[in-house]
Amino acid sequence: MENALEFLLEQAKERENQAALALGQARSELDGYYQQLEQIEKYRLDYCHQLVDRGQNGLNASQYAHLNRFLTTLDETLSKQKQAESHFKDQVANCEQNWFDSRKNRRSYEWLIEKKQNEKQRAQNQREQKQMDEFSTLQFNRHRFN
Repeated sequence: MENALEFLLEQAKERENQAALALGQARSELDGYYQQLEQIEKYRLDYCHQLVDRGQNGLNASQYAHLNRFLTTLDETLSKQKQAESHFKDQVANCEQNWFDSRKNRRSYEWLIEKKQNEKQRAQNQREQKQMDEFSTLQFNRHRFN
Protein backbone atom coordinates (compact mmCIF):
# COMPACT_ATOMS: atom_id res chain seq x y z
CA MET A 1 0.00 0.00 0.00
CA GLU A 2 2.79 2.44 0.91
CA ASN A 3 4.70 1.72 -2.29
CA ALA A 4 1.56 2.36 -4.32
CA LEU A 5 0.98 5.68 -2.54
CA GLU A 6 4.62 6.67 -3.04
CA PHE A 7 4.29 5.83 -6.74
CA LEU A 8 1.09 7.88 -7.02
CA LEU A 9 2.76 10.76 -5.18
CA GLU A 10 5.69 10.71 -7.60
CA GLN A 11 3.31 10.76 -10.55
CA ALA A 12 1.35 13.63 -8.96
CA LYS A 13 4.60 15.57 -8.48
CA GLU A 14 5.49 15.02 -12.12
CA ARG A 15 2.03 16.22 -13.25
CA GLU A 16 2.40 19.28 -11.01
CA ASN A 17 5.83 20.03 -12.49
CA GLN A 18 4.46 19.68 -16.02
CA ALA A 19 1.53 21.94 -15.12
CA ALA A 20 3.94 24.54 -13.70
CA LEU A 21 6.00 24.44 -16.89
CA ALA A 22 2.87 24.81 -19.03
CA LEU A 23 1.75 27.75 -16.88
CA GLY A 24 5.14 29.41 -17.30
CA GLN A 25 4.95 28.89 -21.05
CA ALA A 26 1.42 30.31 -21.23
CA ARG A 27 2.45 33.37 -19.21
CA SER A 28 5.47 33.83 -21.46
CA GLU A 29 3.26 33.66 -24.55
CA LEU A 30 0.89 36.23 -23.03
CA ASP A 31 3.85 38.52 -22.31
CA GLY A 32 5.08 38.02 -25.86
CA TYR A 33 1.63 38.87 -27.16
CA TYR A 34 1.60 42.12 -25.17
CA GLN A 35 5.09 43.03 -26.41
CA GLN A 36 4.07 42.39 -30.01
CA LEU A 37 0.90 44.43 -29.57
CA GLU A 38 2.92 47.28 -28.07
CA GLN A 39 5.34 47.19 -31.01
CA ILE A 40 2.52 47.34 -33.55
CA GLU A 41 0.87 50.23 -31.68
CA LYS A 42 4.22 52.08 -31.55
CA TYR A 43 4.81 51.43 -35.24
CA ARG A 44 1.33 52.74 -36.05
CA LEU A 45 1.91 55.88 -33.98
CA ASP A 46 5.28 56.47 -35.67
CA TYR A 47 3.66 55.96 -39.05
CA CYS A 48 0.91 58.46 -38.21
CA HIS A 49 3.55 61.03 -37.31
CA GLN A 50 5.30 60.38 -40.63
CA LEU A 51 1.98 60.77 -42.45
CA VAL A 52 1.37 64.14 -40.78
CA ASP A 53 4.93 65.31 -41.54
CA ARG A 54 4.62 64.27 -45.18
CA GLY A 55 1.19 65.84 -45.39
CA GLN A 56 2.58 69.17 -44.27
CA ASN A 57 5.08 69.04 -47.13
CA GLY A 58 2.34 68.17 -49.58
CA LEU A 59 1.04 64.83 -50.84
CA ASN A 60 -0.68 64.01 -54.07
CA ALA A 61 -3.86 61.91 -54.00
CA SER A 62 -2.07 58.70 -54.98
CA GLN A 63 0.53 59.04 -52.21
CA TYR A 64 -2.16 59.85 -49.69
CA ALA A 65 -4.28 56.86 -50.77
CA HIS A 66 -1.28 54.54 -50.50
CA LEU A 67 -0.34 55.82 -47.03
CA ASN A 68 -3.96 55.67 -45.89
CA ARG A 69 -4.33 52.06 -47.12
CA PHE A 70 -1.23 51.11 -45.17
CA LEU A 71 -2.63 52.78 -42.05
CA THR A 72 -5.91 50.90 -42.54
CA THR A 73 -3.93 47.64 -42.80
CA LEU A 74 -2.16 48.46 -39.53
CA ASP A 75 -5.51 49.18 -37.88
CA GLU A 76 -6.87 45.82 -39.07
CA THR A 77 -3.76 44.06 -37.76
CA LEU A 78 -4.16 45.76 -34.39
CA SER A 79 -7.82 44.77 -34.27
CA LYS A 80 -6.97 41.12 -34.97
CA GLN A 81 -4.20 41.21 -32.37
CA LYS A 82 -6.56 42.58 -29.74
CA GLN A 83 -9.06 39.82 -30.52
CA ALA A 84 -6.34 37.24 -29.85
CA GLU A 85 -5.85 38.57 -26.32
CA SER A 86 -8.70 36.48 -24.91
CA HIS A 87 -7.09 33.32 -26.31
CA PHE A 88 -3.83 34.01 -24.46
CA LYS A 89 -5.62 35.01 -21.24
CA ASP A 90 -7.82 31.89 -21.39
CA GLN A 91 -4.74 29.75 -21.92
CA VAL A 92 -3.12 31.23 -18.79
CA ALA A 93 -6.32 30.75 -16.78
CA ASN A 94 -6.63 27.12 -17.90
CA CYS A 95 -3.00 26.42 -17.06
CA GLU A 96 -3.38 28.07 -13.65
CA GLN A 97 -6.41 25.90 -12.90
CA ASN A 98 -4.58 22.78 -14.04
CA TRP A 99 -1.60 23.69 -11.84
CA PHE A 100 -3.85 24.37 -8.81
CA ASP A 101 -5.63 21.04 -9.34
CA SER A 102 -2.40 19.08 -9.70
CA ARG A 103 -0.93 20.77 -6.61
CA LYS A 104 -4.06 19.90 -4.64
CA ASN A 105 -3.80 16.31 -5.85
CA ARG A 106 -0.13 16.10 -4.80
CA ARG A 107 -0.92 17.54 -1.37
CA SER A 108 -3.70 14.99 -0.93
CA TYR A 109 -1.28 12.13 -1.53
CA GLU A 110 1.24 13.68 0.86
CA TRP A 111 -1.46 14.04 3.51
CA LEU A 112 -2.58 10.43 3.01
CA ILE A 113 1.00 9.13 3.24
CA GLU A 114 1.61 11.18 6.38
CA LYS A 115 -1.64 9.89 7.89
CA LYS A 116 -0.62 6.28 7.14
CA GLN A 117 2.82 6.89 8.65
CA ASN A 118 1.29 8.42 11.77
CA GLU A 119 -1.10 5.47 12.13
CA LYS A 120 1.79 3.05 11.71
CA GLN A 121 3.85 4.93 14.32
CA ARG A 122 0.90 5.02 16.71
CA ALA A 123 0.42 1.25 16.34
CA GLN A 124 4.16 0.71 16.91
CA ASN A 125 4.04 2.88 20.02
CA GLN A 126 1.04 0.93 21.32
CA ARG A 127 2.82 -2.40 20.73
CA GLU A 128 5.90 -1.14 22.52
CA GLN A 129 3.82 0.17 25.41
CA LYS A 130 2.01 -3.15 25.67
CA GLN A 131 5.33 -5.02 25.73
CA MET A 132 6.66 -2.66 28.39
CA ASP A 133 3.51 -3.16 30.48
CA GLU A 134 3.79 -6.93 30.12
CA PHE A 135 7.46 -6.84 31.05
CA SER A 136 6.74 -4.63 34.07
CA THR A 137 3.97 -6.98 35.18
CA LEU A 138 6.31 -9.97 34.84
CA GLN A 139 9.05 -8.18 36.77
CA PHE A 140 6.63 -7.15 39.47
CA ASN A 141 5.27 -10.70 39.82
CA ARG A 142 8.81 -12.16 40.00
CA HIS A 143 9.76 -9.78 42.77
CA ARG A 144 6.54 -10.40 44.61
CA PHE A 145 6.96 -14.14 44.65
CA ASN A 146 10.68 -14.18 45.45
